[in-house]
Amino acid sequence: MAELYLVEFKGSRKEYFFNAFYHSLNLLEYVIVEAERGENIGILKQKIDGKVDLSSSDRPRSILRSASKEDIIRVQELREKEKDYKNEVIDLIQQHGLPMKVIDIECQFDWNKLTVYFTADHRVDFRELVKDLAARYKTRIELRQIGVRDEARRIGGYGICGLPQCCNSFLSDFAPISTQHAREQDLPLNPAKISGNCGRLLCCLRYEANLYAACQKKFPPVGSWTRTKTGEGKLERIDIFQEEAIIRDEENNTFRSPVEDILTTSAKEPQGTLAPAATTGTLDNGSLDDEETKEALKKLDDTEDEG
Repeated sequence: MAELYLVEFKGSRKEYFFNAFYHSLNLLEYVIVEAERGENIGILKQKIDGKVDLSSSDRPRSILRSASKEDIIRVQELREKEKDYKNEVIDLIQQHGLPMKVIDIECQFDWNKLTVYFTADHRVDFRELVKDLAARYKTRIELRQIGVRDEARRIGGYGICGLPQCCNSFLSDFAPISTQHAREQDLPLNPAKISGNCGRLLCCLRYEANLYAACQKKFPPVGSWTRTKTGEGKLERIDIFQEEAIIRDEENNTFRSPVEDILTTSAKEPQGTLAPAATTGTLDNGSLDDEETKEALKKLDDTEDEG
């Protein structure tokens, strides 16, 4: 069977392609591939050695050949022209009075298609705009409405971690995320700290979610009175990476206990002067008051539900 490769196009868009003609290929080099109508150019990012679920997508097309020097010069020229095309499209949109924001313009390598990526709050009737664009550029026009996550992917940038955005480096699909992921990881519920450049919840909130959930199931609930081999007290939090419970005794001293040393638990602690247990996902609101923070968090969850 032909080798399977991952090819990246402008805006971090990625697709799978077969090396059906058994070319000698080098990673990180330009290749010419089959498009829906004609040819396109992209960068060979990865050879796929394992199994990939292709059931949700069309059968991969073929890599036609490695790009020549002339091909690379042509694509560089196209990228420069796309900047002018973007300004021209914006002018036409303003003439039509359409409530849409142009994010990017992408020309297919063989000029058989020009794609306009845009965002809008609602559906837009752009039929007349398409006619004007087709008349001007003499090619097939596609207007594609994208979400704010895809907008951030196409624009690019760096996350609060200082690294390139995940959506620009390795993410192929956006998985659902909610503020519950932040609560489960005991992160400050400050919208500014758990949101990415796109204004949505950080994609990385999902990366360790399963690990946290699996570890927390091994321990009693946070806030329960816990008796261990070394002492007893209220379980304040769980150190996920060490897999230890952090417990505060009646004298307000804390100690650690692995799950195998926990003997019994109860919902209520004996009478004493124990300080309240720490809560998971405490608010860290910065300049916002609690009500504003809660409303902002609710809006983040509502936005995520909309996809």
